[in-house]
Amino acid sequence: MPRKILYIDDDEGLRTLVKRGLGREGIEVVNAGSGEDGLMALAAHPDIDVVALDLYMPGLSGIETLERIHAMENHPPVVVVTGAQDSRMAVAALKAGAFDYVVKDIQGEFIFLLKAALSGAVSAMRMRRAKEAAEAEVRAARDRFEALAAERALLMREVNHRVGNSLQMIASMLTLHANAAPSSDVKEALTDATGRVLAVAQVHRRLYTSDDVQSVAVDQYLDALIEDLRRSSETNELAQLTLAAEPIAVDPDRAVAVGVIVNELVMNALKYAYPEGKGPIRVDLRASGKGRAEFSVEDDGVGMAPNAQPKSTGLGQRIVRAMGEKLGARVEIDRAHRGTRVTVSFDVRKPQAAARPAA
Repeated sequence: MPRKILYIDDDEGLRTLVKRGLGREGIEVVNAGSGEDGLMALAAHPDIDVVALDLYMPGLSGIETLERIHAMENHPPVVVVTGAQDSRMAVAALKAGAFDYVVKDIQGEFIFLLKAALSGAVSAMRMRRAKEAAEAEVRAARDRFEALAAERALLMREVNHRVGNSLQMIASMLTLHANAAPSSDVKEALTDATGRVLAVAQVHRRLYTSDDVQSVAVDQYLDALIEDLRRSSETNELAQLTLAAEPIAVDPDRAVAVGVIVNELVMNALKYAYPEGKGPIRVDLRASGKGRAEFSVEDDGVGMAPNAQPKSTGLGQRIVRAMGEKLGARVEIDRAHRGTRVTVSFDVRKPQAAARPAA
């Protein structure tokens, strides 16, 4: 129930009836005889809970006064009072923002209905303000979250930038040491290490240049990685290394695993596929349906003996197995291929952890 109302009506008798009738209910009534006086009274009494407003008055009409009230910040709700013949004007007032209307009579019998309408308007306005406050809080919380997320993404990009630069520096130093190494075994080991470092560095460089630090476009990543391998190889050994890739995005950890496996298989093909020289090495990446993707590394070289595994150091095989387990991948050797072809099939997204059974 309202504690204090403003009643605007040019009929002094009705103003008196309303003041007396609502006063008995413990409601303080501030009276005004015109729209202009009502606006001044509203400014002088900021604690007014609700306004009752006659539609027909000299000077400012009820509709004009209603519009002026609604232009105020945090204005109280408005209930219009009108004669029985003015229902169309009452509907117009409702469309203009009034909460309700009451048909008045000169005997004051409408006061009971007016009290109910005023109480309903106050309750409705409180609910509206509470809803607006809640929505504002939700918007503010969302804005804070978005700001924090943007800041986190910026920090993550900066971290990835620095990590990528550091790994690139390590790869460059390994290349220098490999070029200066007198032993072919040492040179080979350092070259292998360089490729592995570059595979990880490229992920961080991708994340630094992307707006999304949660995923990596594997097709673009492999394109950059293969370019790195070409540049780091001696005597243009990987000039015939090519990539065919469909757009596929995975999380950074899975991208690292894909890159390291591709690096190991490419280096394996470089070492063993063409004993007499150089030849094509092809990398292929494509979606295989149902949330899975597969990539393959193949050559047209000497191939493999039946039941043999790809030739490589024990370390390279262990790395491929470890990265395959990280992907939850299925690694297969295509025995029908005339050279060597290794296919790796994996889930694009990390499988959800199985729910623990209830105790």
